[in-house]
Amino acid sequence: MELQNISIELAEKSLLGTMLHENYLIADSNLEAAHFSSQVHKNIFSSMLQLVSERKAVDYITLLTTREPIELGGANYLAELGNFASGTNYEQYQNIVLESWRERSKRQIMEQAQQEDWGIAEIQQALDKLTTQHTSTNTSIKADLMQMANRPFEQENVKTGVPTGLLELDKMLNGFQDAELTIIAARPSMGKTDTMNHLALNAGWNGFLPIIFSLEMSRTTLIDRLIATAGNFNRLKMRNPFEYFTDGQKEKWMSTLGMIDNANIEIDDRAGLTVPQIRATARKIIKSNPGKKPIILIDYLQIIRGSNPRDNQTQAIGQISWDLKQMAKEFNCPVICLSQLNRSVEQRQDKRPVMSDLRDSGNIEQDADVVAFLYRDDYYSKESESKNILEFIIAKHRNGPTGTVSAAYIKDTGRLSNISWGTMK
Repeated sequence: MELQNISIELAEKSLLGTMLHENYLIADSNLEAAHFSSQVHKNIFSSMLQLVSERKAVDYITLLTTREPIELGGANYLAELGNFASGTNYEQYQNIVLESWRERSKRQIMEQAQQEDWGIAEIQQALDKLTTQHTSTNTSIKADLMQMANRPFEQENVKTGVPTGLLELDKMLNGFQDAELTIIAARPSMGKTDTMNHLALNAGWNGFLPIIFSLEMSRTTLIDRLIATAGNFNRLKMRNPFEYFTDGQKEKWMSTLGMIDNANIEIDDRAGLTVPQIRATARKIIKSNPGKKPIILIDYLQIIRGSNPRDNQTQAIGQISWDLKQMAKEFNCPVICLSQLNRSVEQRQDKRPVMSDLRDSGNIEQDADVVAFLYRDDYYSKESESKNILEFIIAKHRNGPTGTVSAAYIKDTGRLSNISWGTMK
């Protein structure tokens, strides 16, 4: 440990000495005073930043004008720093200093978490921030261009996302894509939860890992709905299968449970979760299922708890939608979140939703890659010619077409299936 501390001290001396020779490195260093281990080095770097902000030259003489010499290690200490300068090894030494700071910070986080009784989500969020802060970024596009050299001369494999199980919707979206946030919004009783269950089942049956966060509906109720959908059972009969099921339906029971089991669906039905809590649970599930590509489904946006209690509803929803998009990027998987619509839909003659109907929209429209509205004409009109038809109105599609496609929907069982028509533009 003592040798390690000496090497860190030498790395810090080399960084500061190199900065004295090349002042431009001070502002471009990606470092902060807190990253240095010794108070003297913290003071020296802070003084360097002060001189740079005042547009003054930085050398051991000007540094002595900023503080008492003893705070900077003394005049001789400053003068000798130049002997440790090494432009060649600068980035390597910077990484050593940053890694040392991360290890110290981890220990501090764990001590603070123990003293203040932090939750797992808070600890994970703090540790995640350490991991992502001050990491180097490759900005060169040369390697990307090299990979594209043969693109016009070879058949390109179209990247297919997580299949929806609905042909027309897959044709429009090409499945749910990695790192994309999809918002599926509708008024109550349009079929949002049944749509989520359908998507989860189909994702699971195709080898993906569906992770459902059901903030409103209990785990038991959601499982009953999944069984009704998979087995094509009437949901009213699901209240008491012993009494209401036919012999044929009872014979299907075990095979239906097997179908649900084969989907490998994970469900967290805790109420009032925050996005950091959702992210922490999703990370744990993903790590427990190596090799399986996740898809995260959340029911629903407006009851996710905001991180800042002082935010109004619109601010909170805006932060939540941004956090969900970052989670999709972090896990490189699709995130599908259900959302309510405001009541203005009911006041119009044409009750098909539009973007302005998003409730407490915040930045939903900006953050989401796909915004889809659900609409059933037979909900509003008993004389409708579109019986048992669920429309998917794709109002926003960042990387593809918008328009309307439809699916067959039997509300009694919650089952969605393909029909033959749809429109695209």
